[in-house]
Amino acid sequence: MNRSFTLRRYRPDDEDAAMALWLKTWQQTYSSIDFAARVPWWRERWRNELVPNAAIIVAEEGLALVGFVTIDTHAYLDQLVVAPERWGSKLADALVDEAKRISPDTITLLVNDDNARAIRFYERNGFVRAGQDVNPTSGRPVLKMIWKSGAV
Repeated sequence: MNRSFTLRRYRPDDEDAAMALWLKTWQQTYSSIDFAARVPWWRERWRNELVPNAAIIVAEEGLALVGFVTIDTHAYLDQLVVAPERWGSKLADALVDEAKRISPDTITLLVNDDNARAIRFYERNGFVRAGQDVNPTSGRPVLKMIWKSGAV
């Protein structure tokens, strides 16, 4: 496959680029929310929850970080972040494929239920709707989705 990005494991020196990409993508998705004010909270969560407990795969294009995925030991996909200028490319598919390689039997995730673009993406990648919940941090309604190996 000819692609313009490479995938690799996260390194501690990726933190600032990952924070900036997270901020950029969430601001693009929900422009009415002040995500810049959430960066200190996000950085603390990143350092204390995700980095120690999840496999993090980053995508680089040249020297720029253009995406990442986190999948923890419970097969929970917490974050799939792709630079907005790469939305619609094969980058997100490649990151989800990496998550499936790391967790080959099943993966669960929560997605904001008003994020139709993301829901369509996950459905195209074999995830199915498995219930509804509320994000404990934001209070927003979320959709639980699950992928199982071999499911049709």
